[in-house]
Amino acid sequence: MRLLRSSFLLLLVALASACSRNVPSLVPKSGASPSPRLEFRPPDDEVLTESLKSFVGRSGAPGTQDAELTTVTRFTPEQNGWLLTQRVTQARYTRDGVPVETLVDDVLTRFVLRVRLASDGTYLGMVEPEAALAALAAVAPAGQDVSPLEGFFSSEALEARTRSEWDVKYGGLYGRSWEPGARSYVVGTVPLGGREVTYLLERTFSGTVTTEHGEAMLFSLRCLEASGADASPQVLEALSQAGNPELTPGVQCEGEQLLGRGRFIPVRRGLTLRATLDGETWTWAARSQLESLRAPEEER
Repeated sequence: MRLLRSSFLLLLVALASACSRNVPSLVPKSGASPSPRLEFRPPDDEVLTESLKSFVGRSGAPGTQDAELTTVTRFTPEQNGWLLTQRVTQARYTRDGVPVETLVDDVLTRFVLRVRLASDGTYLGMVEPEAALAALAAVAPAGQDVSPLEGFFSSEALEARTRSEWDVKYGGLYGRSWEPGARSYVVGTVPLGGREVTYLLERTFSGTVTTEHGEAMLFSLRCLEASGADASPQVLEALSQAGNPELTPGVQCEGEQLLGRGRFIPVRRGLTLRATLDGETWTWAARSQLESLRAPEEER
């Protein structure tokens, strides 16, 4: 994955001051099956290495911030489900192109993220979320105030954030057939400009394409404005599941997501979001790319 680490990329951007492959557009194949079905079948005989990149900037202001991670993820079958185990092998943060060292990098590369999933890919919960705070305690210099990081890496915050990110990326996609033009909806959040931006994401199935990892299903992504009582039942259900939050006005986003059809392969995903806050336009962009699938012994 970035299967689950997007929130950590955001943290590198949001807290660094305090803690001092382009994705081409794809055209679906003509003549593809009209109703392909996505099933959650993770590769339990291979590990996934993924590169993740995130950018934050605002119009007319200096201080662009970029974060990069490399993650290695493995799925292990369990009774009635799966155990996802993910570690960060590299973490890097830059401001205006200049590398900045942060405690976040040290924490991410020290602790292992473990998540239990149901057989259909439904998020169930983390295993030992307290490992993140233990990693922070191990790397924090004596006497340094790390309370912002303690709040971010607390078991409760980590559990809520990880569940939300998984649902935003994969919730509602698996265990169903997809007609071209079919849509699903989910509510997401991203911290920008010192506040939490809440948006409604629409995913539309465009068709199937051939990739180096086999046949994959292509979804286009965009943000929708709140539509009140005239909203479709799908939209109302997505809002209800998220607790009927107030959407941030004027949010726009676009992107693509490409998922393996025969098994769970996060081929790539890109999303660019723009929000106008107090007269300033903020841009957040996140990209993930599957770099390799390897047998466990090859990874070692």
